[in-house]
Amino acid sequence: MTHTPFSFELKLEFMKFEVLTIFPEVIGSYIKHGIIGRILSKGLAEVKIYNLRDFTSDKHKKVDDYPYGGGAGMLMQIEPFYNAIKHIKNDGNPRKVILLTPQGKKFNQQVAQEFLEKRAALLLICGRYEGIDERIKFFIDEEISIGDYVLSGGELPALVIIDSILRLIPEALGDELSAKEESFMGSFLDYPNYTRPEDFRGLKVPEILLRGDHKKIVLWRKKESLKKTFNRRPDLLKNLSKEDMKILKELCSEINIKILEGNNESVNN
Repeated sequence: MTHTPFSFELKLEFMKFEVLTIFPEVIGSYIKHGIIGRILSKGLAEVKIYNLRDFTSDKHKKVDDYPYGGGAGMLMQIEPFYNAIKHIKNDGNPRKVILLTPQGKKFNQQVAQEFLEKRAALLLICGRYEGIDERIKFFIDEEISIGDYVLSGGELPALVIIDSILRLIPEALGDELSAKEESFMGSFLDYPNYTRPEDFRGLKVPEILLRGDHKKIVLWRKKESLKKTFNRRPDLLKNLSKEDMKILKELCSEINIKILEGNNESVNN
C-alpha cells in the first residue's frame, strides 16, 4: 500500500508536526493561510498530514465499530492507529506521539514554549466519534487537552497546538516583540489596545496613549494588564515582582476608595 500524506515539502529548521486524522482537508485548508501559511512558506516549520483511512485493512476504509459492552455511538478501532504510527515511525526520526483528549495534561502557553524550545517533532493523534479504543495508550507518549470541554474531534486541538507553538517563532509575527507582549507570555492578560479613529461614537481612546510619553504608557499598560488579570484571572497572579506588588496594592486601594465613595453617595441620597 502506498501512503501519500498531504504536506508542504519544506526544509525543516524549527518545528515539525505530523497530524493523523480522518479529515485531512480540515487541517490542510487551515495551515495554508495567515501566520502558519507564512511560516511554512518560509521553511521555518513543516506540517505533514496523514489520512487514517489509508491505514485500514478494510476495503471500505472503515475506522470505527460498536463498543464492547454496549453504549451509545461508535468507537474508533485501534488497528488503523497502530498501523499509521508504526508506518510514520519507520523513518527512524525521534518524535513525541501525542493523543489529543479531554483527559490529558492541560495545554497552555508554557507547554507551547517548552515544545518549541525542545524542537521535538510532534505526531498529533486526532480521535472522533466516542473516542479511540483504550489500547491506543500503549502506543503514545503523552495525552494533551486544550480545555475542560468536549469537541467533535481532535482536529481543532491539533490546530490550536500548531498555531500557538509556531507563532512563538521570532520571524512568525513580523515584530519579535509581538509574541512576547501577548497575553500569558508574561503570566498576565494583555492590556487594552486601541487604533484609529480616536473618537468612535463618543468612545474615546485613553488620553495617555495620545501624548507620546512612552514611560507613562508602559506603566499604564502594566497597570491595566494587572487590573484585567486581577478581575478576570486572579489565579495567574503568582510570583509577582516588587513593582507588580506595588501596582496591585495601588489598584486594591483604588477599588476600596471607589467602593467607599459609592456607599457614601448612597447614604447621602
